Amino acid sequence: MADAVVSPEVAGWRRAPFTGAGLTYDCFEKGEGPGIVVVPEIPGLTPDVLGYAEHLVGAGFTVVIPSPFGTPGKPESALYVLGIVARLCVSKEFRAFATNAQRPITQYLRAVAADLAARTPGRGVGVIGMCFTGGFGLATAVDDVVAAPVLSQPSVPLPVSAKRRRDPGLSRQELDVVKERTRTDGLCVLGLRFSKDAASPADRFATLRAELGDAFEVIELDSGPGNPDGYAKSAHSVVTREVQENPPNSAFHARARTVEFFRERLSPTS
Repeated sequence: MADAVVSPEVAGWRRAPFTGAGLTYDCFEKGEGPGIVVVPEIPGLTPDVLGYAEHLVGAGFTVVIPSPFGTPGKPESALYVLGIVARLCVSKEFRAFATNAQRPITQYLRAVAADLAARTPGRGVGVIGMCFTGGFGLATAVDDVVAAPVLSQPSVPLPVSAKRRRDPGLSRQELDVVKERTRTDGLCVLGLRFSKDAASPADRFATLRAELGDAFEVIELDSGPGNPDGYAKSAHSVVTREVQENPPNSAFHARARTVEFFRERLSPTS
């Protein structure tokens, strides 16, 4: 029997449609304090993604989760993932294979971030994308309201060629704006990936490191043979599925670093 869908509303999340950049999706909100936009990984707002968002709420943030794909609360399964991937690969909002691309979904996320920033305390908001949405946080940082972009295992454009593996996940124009912000207003970017994750290639982080220099903080978790945390070579989801709390593993510490990063960059007193 398939796992039941558990709606985030059961856990006290407020659900409402939000329209921006000509797109409308439901968004879920909870918490108090500085704002963070959590963009779900494939296949959507699963219990794992909700768990990470709850972790941020517990750390003192107002969290908004847009739901641009999938069924909110539905657990992950292989068939569910395949169906979502098939839809997203042909979606003009995501442009999964395009290089040097401005993606309509990131314009929507910028609108979500601006709305959240206008009604929460702090020096702007944070945005974290994961997996398929991993690079979108960086693209939202063309707007000054995004003060803490986090890229967790970014996989778009899908790395099916050397050119796509090197692509930073946003257009040259957008990247130039982000680079200028690192020089003029101290913007920093946090990136997370597993060392052997083919879906989130090392070449992409190498490009971003070359472009952003010391403003790009990288956490790369060892998933090679014999790694101390016992990760499989296929380990992918840094702040959700791979986190082990007792005893804490390196993914646990990487998740903790995202909280520290948000506090450092968003705290109104820092």
